[in-house]
Amino acid sequence: MKTRAAVATAPQTDLEIRDVELDAPRADELQVRIVASGVCHTDAIVRDQWYPVPLPSVLGHEGAGIVEAVGSDVQGFKAGDKVVLGPAYCGRCEQCLAGHPMFCVNFYDRNFGGGRADGSKSFSDDSGEISSHFFGQSSFAEHTNVVASGAVKVPDDAPLDLLGPLGCGIMTGSGAVLNVLQPQPGSSVAVFGTGAVGMSGMLAAKAAGATTIIMVDIVPERLEFAKELGATHTVNSKETDPVEAIKEITGGGVEYALDTTGVPPVFAQMTKSLATRGHGALVGAAKLGTEAPFDIGTLLLSGIKISMVVEGDAVPQEFIPRLIALHAAGTFPFDKLTKSYAFEDINQAFADSANGTTLKPIIVF
Repeated sequence: MKTRAAVATAPQTDLEIRDVELDAPRADELQVRIVASGVCHTDAIVRDQWYPVPLPSVLGHEGAGIVEAVGSDVQGFKAGDKVVLGPAYCGRCEQCLAGHPMFCVNFYDRNFGGGRADGSKSFSDDSGEISSHFFGQSSFAEHTNVVASGAVKVPDDAPLDLLGPLGCGIMTGSGAVLNVLQPQPGSSVAVFGTGAVGMSGMLAAKAAGATTIIMVDIVPERLEFAKELGATHTVNSKETDPVEAIKEITGGGVEYALDTTGVPPVFAQMTKSLATRGHGALVGAAKLGTEAPFDIGTLLLSGIKISMVVEGDAVPQEFIPRLIALHAAGTFPFDKLTKSYAFEDINQAFADSANGTTLKPIIVF
């Protein structure tokens, strides 16, 4: 079928909106009309080839839409179902079977490989094939074929123009807190970075009952917004040593901490801000090969635990409905992080995300 898609063609170059051909969904796929798709930091770094996804490519991995066709082997979906799209995973490896599909041993190939497992691609135009199945979906298109196992059915009254980011950015921050750190009511949490992932982690910490929530960043406006959303303390790390500030606020160190930046010096600050036997998590994506300082001599005696977390270590079919329920109850107002853009303005959405004007852009088709 004919559709339109935003195609990444070269690093640090605007996406091109093109008329493309979409092939028929395979037996294990759904064909989905995309209603909206979030723009994530990962889209930008893949466009710029931090991760070597073959170009040209249709990116986008925070899609939400309506099922239009169902593959012959797919069960549980029908045309007209509303879905939020999560990452692809095999469902058969030891990590998937253990309930950790975001650590699927085939995760990289299935989400960054540029096509289906057999090498075929969904999109093409007069210039040839275009890489597809980015995170199992390639949602920067008006229509796309998605791996059915990554789709999450949502209620008929669900606001699809809002929910797409639950499939990655919002799930990453909130899942790192709720699924991995698991702060207890009355506990202390520090979050490094006030982007959409960090703010989602903060909202999750508040929903979990943490009573000391410290946000660390260098942008005063973001820190002020974090206070409006529920942070009890903020630290401008451009003006103040965040490790010393956190230790002063908490009386010795924070129980739980989250680094959403992927910046090596910030990661080091996060480890040093933890209390004895504290638990820290890293979710910020860095270039492959990036190394960070880690003082094993000093930290050995602290007994701290550090977790590396992909996609919030979530099971999307369980976790996304939970986030929707929390939002409906008013305890997880992630909508306050978003701003909508027309499809034709997708490159402006990328620019606004990069310069911090918008925390979580959502492309509405």
